Amino acid sequence: MTYPGRRTCFVNHSSPAIMTNPCRRDEALAGITDLNINLMTATVPETKIDGYHSEVKMPRVMVVDDEKLNLKLIAAMLKPQGYEVILANNGEECLSKVHETPPDLILLDIMMPGMNGFEVVNRLKQDEKFAMVPIVMVTALQDVNDRVKALEVGADDFLSKPVDRMELRARVRSLLKVKAYNDHMINYRHELESEVRRRTLEIQETNKMLAKAHEKLRGASLETIFRLSRAAEFKDEDTGAHIISMSRISARIADRMGLSSTTVESILYASPMHDIGKIGIPDRILLKNGPLTEEEWAVMRLHTVYGGKILENSDIGFLRLGEVIAVTHHEKFDGSGYPRGLKGHKIPLAGRIVAVADVFDALMSRRPYKPAFSADQAISIITDGRAQHFDPDVVDVFLADLPELQRIWNASQAEHQSEISISLKSQSAVKPE
Repeated sequence: MTYPGRRTCFVNHSSPAIMTNPCRRDEALAGITDLNINLMTATVPETKIDGYHSEVKMPRVMVVDDEKLNLKLIAAMLKPQGYEVILANNGEECLSKVHETPPDLILLDIMMPGMNGFEVVNRLKQDEKFAMVPIVMVTALQDVNDRVKALEVGADDFLSKPVDRMELRARVRSLLKVKAYNDHMINYRHELESEVRRRTLEIQETNKMLAKAHEKLRGASLETIFRLSRAAEFKDEDTGAHIISMSRISARIADRMGLSSTTVESILYASPMHDIGKIGIPDRILLKNGPLTEEEWAVMRLHTVYGGKILENSDIGFLRLGEVIAVTHHEKFDGSGYPRGLKGHKIPLAGRIVAVADVFDALMSRRPYKPAFSADQAISIITDGRAQHFDPDVVDVFLADLPELQRIWNASQAEHQSEISISLKSQSAVKPE
């Protein structure tokens, strides 16, 4: 009889020729040949699957029965085949010995005093270590309900008492092939999982190294930009803090306006170059202590054009953005700015943002031609310039975030003063020859 979902056959043991059994497991599993287990000599050749090597140990069979005679008979049938045979007199001893000498197959009597075979199977199959160990119930019971119960608790096959030598060897050989194959696939899976974990850790470490390298390169790039931008304002030490604070304020406004993190970072990198074109402005105009004449203003306005030419035709994203900012940060929302007289949203957003940050910092800072304004004065001027000089949306974000922007400005000034102090100490420490 065959039960749904399980290919177990019950054979009339009175037949003297086991080879006539049409449901023999040995035949059903004959296709599993790639392990090539030579049970007659108890040796297994090396197996290789996609680069994985293993050697299967000598098969170990545990026989559990409360009748010593049955134990001796079954051991006598199996040992000549090269199996290692472990004997247990009851269920408790079986559960103890499986941990000491884990078997590849268990031949288990059902009717035993104390813990019966059903309980032993149930306990073993619930243990992850032994869930894949085939268990053959060796029993004189012929009742179908008993066999169904054995299947339900996890038994894999049956042998009827008295045990036939040929049938015993055939069943054992077939189930050991299945066990060996399952063991091999489990080991292979563990090997693959281990390799995946190793490769994953390598990738994670590589990513960490790349992230550190990227962060270091980004910091070096930003520092280079700051230092090169200072060249345009080298003769005025107060403007060194200007490029630090205005770039950070620009990035903060861009972030509060909902721009992407990539755009915000690009503005942080590009905005320090907004006045790089001042390199081309004569010192007599750039550093003049007083108002400029109309002719001088005409020359001063050219710094936007010079900056654009210095940065034009770059393949680097933040340098291209730097060109846009250099050319457009003096355009005004009402169209009265320079150099092109762009109006409203025809002015690139980065230019509109930097215009606010640049004017705020310039008003708060001392210049050769003016003293530093108070925060209230600077805020009042920017507010008055809303929708005329400045984009009203940018001004609204600026005013809404004033506490943080003032904190950024103060921190930038303190950072710049600290750099100056360190530089002066370093210079004083150098003794002339």
